[in-house]
Amino acid sequence: MRVVLQRVKRASVRVAGDEVAAIGPGLLLLVGIEASDGEEVVRSAVAKLAGLRIFPDDDGKMNHSVLDTEGEVLVVSQFTLLGDMTRGRRPSFTAAAAPDVAAPLIDYMVEELRRTGVPTRTGVFGASMEVELVNDGPVTLLLDVQTATPGSAASPASASRP
Repeated sequence: MRVVLQRVKRASVRVAGDEVAAIGPGLLLLVGIEASDGEEVVRSAVAKLAGLRIFPDDDGKMNHSVLDTEGEVLVVSQFTLLGDMTRGRRPSFTAAAAPDVAAPLIDYMVEELRRTGVPTRTGVFGASMEVELVNDGPVTLLLDVQTATPGSAASPASASRP
């Protein structure tokens, strides 16, 4: 699973010109589901995202989560996040889950976020969407969550550092 998260002052999604979802301050999550992803990956991502301290405290330091700030979340499915551009001129999307796998996992992610207490809205899976946002900061982060290997728990992948 790959998630691009943006701290926003507001965000909305339109389909065929009609607004289908909107939030105030909080997080916009662009979510790509991989073919190998399952519920354990979603749970790991939700635990990380709900508690991620990227909102400022009174001193301007990023010490608060979306839960702490009573912010909202907007989840938008975006399989193009998994595009492989290493060969040729057209991205390959073979790593992305088929719609019959991805759609229920997006729904599960929304349910799990709501279960944590975060008001969560969503775009329309598979639709051509217009996403509008006002980035706050700007703060934009990338979260990759890997499928667990036998004998280990799924965990957010960390950036490699020397």
